[in-house]
This record gives sequence, structure tokens and C-alpha cells, in this order.
Amino acid sequence: MEKAERLISIIMILLKKDIVSTTEFSQLFNVSKRTILRDMETLSLSNIPIYSINGVHGGYGIMDEYKFDKRLLSSSDLENILTALGGLKQILISEEVAATIKKIEAMVSPLSLKGSIQLSFYDWEGRSEILQTLKACQESILKRKLISFDYIDKNGTTTNRIVEPYQLHFSETSWYLKGFCLHRQRYRTFKLSRIDNLNVDETTFNPRDYLLEQEHEASYQPQLVAIKVMISPSIKDQFIERYGLKSIENYSSEYFLATIYVPQNSIGFQFLASFGTNLKIVEPKTYVEEFRSYLIKMLEKYS
Repeated sequence: MEKAERLISIIMILLKKDIVSTTEFSQLFNVSKRTILRDMETLSLSNIPIYSINGVHGGYGIMDEYKFDKRLLSSSDLENILTALGGLKQILISEEVAATIKKIEAMVSPLSLKGSIQLSFYDWEGRSEILQTLKACQESILKRKLISFDYIDKNGTTTNRIVEPYQLHFSETSWYLKGFCLHRQRYRTFKLSRIDNLNVDETTFNPRDYLLEQEHEASYQPQLVAIKVMISPSIKDQFIERYGLKSIENYSSEYFLATIYVPQNSIGFQFLASFGTNLKIVEPKTYVEEFRSYLIKMLEKYS
């Protein structure tokens, strides 16, 4: 940890705790007690009102007046952040996340009520396998370094790419890398699980105006078609979560009628097929026929 980051962390901890000993700080940051003493001197010279208390239960504190003026996050705020980070660990698979959680835990009072909210995600083995790819992408983004890799598209075709990396994005169940592909001379989004043989080049690049591209991408909406489907009560909750209660109406004693928007392609078909016999498309008829053709092709795999 850099000194500046450690100093900020010390201030944040002292804003939330009354007295913290030198031993606690040295163990938390994995530095010597002498280093902590120098840190406290640095903060005092920077007009941060830190005071020390001698004795067995002694340590360092910060003036209450400064706490009142500078504290931006309440204990409840910090607990909410801690809950979110703790639940997302399985997705983020990052050492930095673990370090952040430890820092926030040190700032939250041990007497406060924690654990009132719990987040759970699938602990998929594949996520840990792409950890090195994720770290390499993150490093290249921070250091503005070009990366090269083999990319396997959905049809199994492999192409070599050289990319200016700009952003890592997690969507629903997968990690994606957004960047500028030098081969295509366009911004592209790459699924990390389709990336192989990734290398971080020593060549750096000057960032393009990626914010403009983000605005363009945000304004783009995929082509969706409105369909009506009959759904069984067993999957009603899933449609409420995804489309809202207003999308559902009573239809019969056995089914509800849902009006939803889905892509008119294999992605939409795969989504609808995942509900099995709990769903039936009613209209439009053109979508019903295309979905039927999709199911027939699937069935032919087993004939």
C-alpha cells in the first residue's frame, strides 16, 4: 500500500473509532510501529487534529470537532458498503476487494448490527479460472498498455486482436472487456471467457475520446419485439423481477398472460426455451413460427 493511501485510510478509521493503538494500525497495514509513528507525525503537520493517549489502553484519536465536520459516511452507510462488497466477492474475484473489505471492517463499530442483509451469487469455478485474464486487463487499462489475444467468436472462429483496453464490465453472469480494436478500427466488446493467449504489450497508447463512444453506446438499443406469452404461476416471480408486475395480467385459472420485449434472434429464443413447458408464446404469429423452427432444429440434434 502506498503511503498516501495508508494516510487516508488512517484518517477514515480514526473518524469512525475513538482510540486505535499503534499495534492495531501496524497489524492492519502490515508495517512497523515506527512507520505508524511517522505517519501520525505527517498527519499532524498536515493540520489533522490527531492526539495520543499513553498507557495500556492508549493509542491515537482524532478531535471530535473534526469528526463532526468531516465525517461523510455514517456507520449505517459503511455497513451497507460492507454488505455489498461481501456479497459481490464471488463476482469480483479481486485481491483489492478483500483488502477494501478489511479496511471498512476496521471502520465499523464492533457493536453495530451487521449481517441484516446477505447477498449470494453462484460460486462458479470458471470465474476463478479467468482471474489472470481479469487482472491482466485491469493492469493494461490502468497503465494504458496495448493487449493482444486470440478471440473465439460464437461460431468458433478464432482471430487475433490488438486492442486498446478501456473498461471492464460485468453483466448478469459474465465479464466483458470494452476497448478499441486496431484490426477493426472500431470499439468492440469482448467476452473474457472467449479470450485466449492474452499478452500485455509494453507499448502504451494515448486514450481516445471513449466517453463519446460510451454515450453513443448508451443511446443504442438492441432491436426488440413485443410478444405475449402464457406463463404458469411457478415462473410468475421471475417475470415480475425482470419485467415488473405491470407486464402481467390474469388469463385463466392455470395461466397468466405476460407482455414482454425480447430479441427476435437466437438469444431471445434461448431465453424463452429456458422456461420449458411453463411458457407458451401466443403472438405475434411470426415470432411463434420462428421459435417453432428453432425448437425443431434443437430436437433434430437428438433424433
